[in-house]
Amino acid sequence: MRRYLISFDDGAMSVSEEDLPAVSAASHTVVREAKAAGVWIFGGGILTQQASIVAPDGSVSAGPYPETKAVIGGFCVIEVPTRDEALAWAAKLAASCRCAQEVREIMYNPES
Repeated sequence: MRRYLISFDDGAMSVSEEDLPAVSAASHTVVREAKAAGVWIFGGGILTQQASIVAPDGSVSAGPYPETKAVIGGFCVIEVPTRDEALAWAAKLAASCRCAQEVREIMYNPES
């Protein structure tokens, strides 16, 4: 099985306040479907766009606030046999969230 990261850019989901409950319900339906199908690993929205940077020596500093570059607004990791299946799940998420989804295969690591 292969693992895929499905994500969308922060700000890509332009949904009105009145449509937000319907979009939320639709996306949760897809998540429940993915869990029932046994392909869901993990996912969620990104709460804040300011990063904390942890250096090799363990010191921590506040990361930069993103300005114009795209940053991840939400993501999920799924495990499916083929890229086509990952694209099919991304299409379901795109329709439910009303925004485009990016799909990337995660490198295989026997330790994970």
